[in-house]
Amino acid sequence: MARYFNVAGPCNEADHYMIEASSRLVGINDLIDQKQYFVIHAPRQSGKTTLLLDLINHINREGKYYALYCSLEVVQGVTDPGKGIRTVVEGIASALQFFSTIPNHKQFAKGADLNDTFVLLNELSSFCTSLDKPLVIFFDEADCMSEGTLISFLRQLRNGYNTRTLRPFVHSIALVGMRNIRDFKAKIRPDSETLGSASPFNIITKALTFSNFTKEEIVTLYGQHTSETGQVFEPDAIELVYRQTQGQPWLVNAIAREVVKKMLQSDYTKPVTAELVDKAIQTIILRRDTHIDSLLERLKEERVRRVMEPVIIGKLVDIDKMSDDYSYTKDLGLIRDAPGLVEPANPIYAEVIIRTLSANFQNVLSESQYPYRMPRYLKAGRIDMNFLFQEFQAFWRENSEIWVKRYAYEEAAPHLILQAFLQRVVNGGGQITREFAAGRNRLDLCVEYEGQKYPIELKLRYSSKTEEQSYSQIIGYMDTLGVQEGWLILFDRRPDIDWDTKIYLKTERFEDKTLTIAGC
Repeated sequence: MARYFNVAGPCNEADHYMIEASSRLVGINDLIDQKQYFVIHAPRQSGKTTLLLDLINHINREGKYYALYCSLEVVQGVTDPGKGIRTVVEGIASALQFFSTIPNHKQFAKGADLNDTFVLLNELSSFCTSLDKPLVIFFDEADCMSEGTLISFLRQLRNGYNTRTLRPFVHSIALVGMRNIRDFKAKIRPDSETLGSASPFNIITKALTFSNFTKEEIVTLYGQHTSETGQVFEPDAIELVYRQTQGQPWLVNAIAREVVKKMLQSDYTKPVTAELVDKAIQTIILRRDTHIDSLLERLKEERVRRVMEPVIIGKLVDIDKMSDDYSYTKDLGLIRDAPGLVEPANPIYAEVIIRTLSANFQNVLSESQYPYRMPRYLKAGRIDMNFLFQEFQAFWRENSEIWVKRYAYEEAAPHLILQAFLQRVVNGGGQITREFAAGRNRLDLCVEYEGQKYPIELKLRYSSKTEEQSYSQIIGYMDTLGVQEGWLILFDRRPDIDWDTKIYLKTERFEDKTLTIAGC
């Protein structure tokens, strides 16, 4: 059977195109040789389990150590330490059944007193005593543990680590998950309490993570398919994949699979073009596959909202990069750091974030009799943006108080509602691209229709200086797009300003450019 682009579960080189996982994590072999306990963390669907299985197979083939993979996902929600540690021990025993090359695997915890407070410590020590080579364990989904179970688990491992000169214990341990060990404290006690340190597991020497695919790695991955089938990925197509995904592994594979399997029906004589890639991206955004859906479910969490809302409206000052909220949102893979900015992890996530948060309003518009559709705004083959924004102003004046209060993201509600309104219009044949990040102090949109571009800047107005400061920003955006006409939308959030003052439409000239300012 031919190999394929995998989007479900870990990859293996026999069935799937894949980048060698161990090449994405430098220094791990040295940590193992030095008997270290360490952490590997990365966002979901970035290849952690693939990496672990690849490493374990490599280590066991090399023969220097015995390597074991054990998932702790079954312990999720088990906060009682007695029950939780018993489940961990049973999980290790079950995992050993799949690694029959490890001697005495059937003897682990056989006859153990699972009610013993130190059963994990004692059983691992006893098992290591019976082995003729050091044992290395990779605990996957380690951040599934919480409260008492997590504390007992970490303390027993620390005890075993500290007494290794007195009795055998695990040679090296990796805790693997979405979150760094420093963030486990949030799952141990309420925010109002403290442990006085990052966690009881203060023996770790290093926390490792691995990055998304580089452009060169995407070329290598897609090149495997070309070598085996003859089907070519055109350079522009690869460039678009990289730009839109920023190398996020699941997205890179999902786009290729969508084009090759579904759009081209495995006709390998046809090349993969940028146009096909763009259509595949739009399909994935609209379809919201399980990975994207589960990721965006996190947007409902208050700690994520506290980070994502400033990103949407551009207020970097409202983000504390030292907070647990920020670490958590970044570890989820929703955001990334850029010079002077905090922005969505990639343009695809940016698009689905906005569509998800504005979905309810989009549904109301779609199911209602509102006439906001593309044909209404077309004039001589162009979109009459001034007429469009006049209609939005009327809608906003009548409905904003009701709709803003329905949003958990209340401060970002004006941005989200306008984008839902625009999405309703452009669904008739246009497309919206978005650029937003904490640090920009605005949100930039570009409506594209029939080869023409309509740049729009959204901004919240808190003082009289906002409008003047926005001119250079939207003019710069127009220069980037190579157009001479643009629109600045100012949502006036000053509580003492009446609607007659807030609502206006005026046009300014800046050398060869025309800028329309719409007050809302």
